Amino acid sequence: MNDVLYRDPTAPVDARVRDLLSRMTLREKAGQLNQRMYGWDAYRRTADGGFELTGALHAETERFAGLGALYGLQRADAWSGVDHTNGPRAEHGAALAESVQRHVVERSRLGIPALFVEEVPHGLMALDGTVLPVNLAVGATWDPALYERAAAHAAAELRARGGHVALVSALDISRDPRWGRTEECFGEDPYLAARLTQALVRGMQGAACSGGPFAADKAPVVLKHFAGQGATVGGRNSAESELGRRELHEIHLPAARAGVRAGAAAVMSAYNEVDGMPCSGNRALLTGLLRDDWGFEGLVMADGLAVDRLARITGDTVSAGALALNSGVDLSLWDEGFTRLEEAVERGLVEEAVLDAAVARVLRLKFRLGLFDGTPTSPTSSVSPTSRMSFAPEAGADISKEVARAAVTLLRNDDVLPIGADVSRIAVLGPQAATTAHQSGDYTAPQLPGTGSSVLDALRRLAPPGLDIRHARGCALTGDDRSGIPAAIAEAAGSDLAVLVLGGSSARGTDTEFDANGAARKAVSDMTCGEGVDLAGLRLGAAQYALLDAVVATGTPTAVVLVQGRPHVVPDTAPALLTAWYPGPWGGEAIAEVLLGLAEPTGRLPVSVPRSAAQLPVYYNHKDTEYVGYVDESAEPAYSFGHGLAYTEFVFGTPRLEGRTVSVEVTNAGVRQGRSVVQVYLRRMITATWPRTLELCAFEGVDLAPGECRTVVARLGADRLAGADVAEIRVACSARAALTAVPLTLDLRS
Repeated sequence: MNDVLYRDPTAPVDARVRDLLSRMTLREKAGQLNQRMYGWDAYRRTADGGFELTGALHAETERFAGLGALYGLQRADAWSGVDHTNGPRAEHGAALAESVQRHVVERSRLGIPALFVEEVPHGLMALDGTVLPVNLAVGATWDPALYERAAAHAAAELRARGGHVALVSALDISRDPRWGRTEECFGEDPYLAARLTQALVRGMQGAACSGGPFAADKAPVVLKHFAGQGATVGGRNSAESELGRRELHEIHLPAARAGVRAGAAAVMSAYNEVDGMPCSGNRALLTGLLRDDWGFEGLVMADGLAVDRLARITGDTVSAGALALNSGVDLSLWDEGFTRLEEAVERGLVEEAVLDAAVARVLRLKFRLGLFDGTPTSPTSSVSPTSRMSFAPEAGADISKEVARAAVTLLRNDDVLPIGADVSRIAVLGPQAATTAHQSGDYTAPQLPGTGSSVLDALRRLAPPGLDIRHARGCALTGDDRSGIPAAIAEAAGSDLAVLVLGGSSARGTDTEFDANGAARKAVSDMTCGEGVDLAGLRLGAAQYALLDAVVATGTPTAVVLVQGRPHVVPDTAPALLTAWYPGPWGGEAIAEVLLGLAEPTGRLPVSVPRSAAQLPVYYNHKDTEYVGYVDESAEPAYSFGHGLAYTEFVFGTPRLEGRTVSVEVTNAGVRQGRSVVQVYLRRMITATWPRTLELCAFEGVDLAPGECRTVVARLGADRLAGADVAEIRVACSARAALTAVPLTLDLRS
């Protein structure tokens, strides 16, 4: 038995937390709630290729007699300035983490290790980390089981590098595609986002979802951002959200509620306001709702510098820190306010018991990770063989490509795709055709040359013998330079098919100016999306439209492929259109497989695609007010939520409703394998004469061989039926189709 209770691995976690907390000074407690330092400032590369710890790290650990958490030790990107010349590769990560941890523990009187927190928005944001498709692409898969496997891989990769905690966007609901962070959303629907958030938590945390210890290949997840950030006015990043109570609870909170129920270890408070109060200073949200109503016992981390922003309300950073702590924030990020919590207690701005509660939550997570007990990246042992395991590059590439393939969504097809045997020459055109640089989203680490595959390279590699593939770029992503269009016209005119790859970019480079929180200050180069890059309109670069018009005018059948982080407006001039969102480095191969018919298009839209920005909002789940439409333009989207075509044809039988279970027979009436997604929508009604919002309440994907028929069963969750007397149930293949589907009536009054 260990003489010091908190060091006894057999003792209950809560008892260990209480014992350690009782031994800590006020300064040490405040230190546990701070995550002020940028992790890349903690080390420097040495001439012999190794790493040494910096004076900045020594100063930070001296300041608090230890360190609560360290953000971004493995992060690499243009903002951090970390690349392959100066940062930790996969083979260095665990040893660097162990070196930093050893220093932290040695500087702590009580031997308290630090949490290493990393960005994992679409894979680990580190050199050699697997880059997955962005969340919008994940939403397009409508496949929680697939995403759970991808999340598990990301967590294992994080832990193998010595990291502990994963920051993952999951809670933002896309309501205005002008917002640059639309790519980080699972879509516009709360139920779809909730299902994928549950999958994320299960995949990353595994058995620890029940509150127990974390396995060596599992990681606590911090769900970002709580709450309502996707509803910011005008699609403006970090702006206020004008949300009523109904919209907040019905649209923006279900994903968070699902994540909490799944056992998420932490949430991140958002920048925006809810009901006039910034989330990080909103006690009604962080304590009243999250902890008291929902019973959440995990950690609340503030978004970067969000605590200091509260000084606009309180007048200084000391009181800003006190407001955040009193509201329910446990761990800050880069703020000055939490560094002065000791002063806040001494001034009576916050009670020490409130401080103790927050510290206890931080310590509890450290104990659940085994950081005191000789498990991976603890101070008492070397990194274990399990956490030092090397991930074969193909393992990450395979799961990334699988998600990318499932996300490819066929929006229109007039017998152009898949590419048939009668096609002998293809012109592969457009600014996205021959590059992987713009296939990944914001928050992506630098990639080594040769990583991944462009659409052009993949088509050349996968095309059958004898298929001649030509290429011309045509134009750039942005601007109006049309000098390359004549060459593209020539290639298109001499081909049987033109594949035109257009889109946007979230790539950040050395010429990007950043705010203190890492958001781009202004768009440069080809940048059209990502954090800090909001748009007033949704059009592509002018030259891209000119290229599209010129290629279509040749008369050559044209398939347009969109690589994008938000739904852009594209005219219906080409006979085939598909979107891959940001599919990641290997997305070019996934796209090529679908074009060639080696894989089926299985994606469904997670957001509605507008005809123009002037229509906004166009999300499907609006209140039914019997609005007719605009005088000068349709109010309907170009493509509705849930839409997605296949290379085969599916026939739905007559739906049946038994209790709260819906079943329907689905038949593949075509000649190719395919995946149908049965979507179940409802309209909750307070009375039988007042229909409310059309809402997705269940969905199930089914893979069918030609001629195969299967019965698909979907269970209606109680949450989606709450507050209704009567519900109309409609089974369809998209939100638009649901409007005309024959409704089934579910009476909830009995």
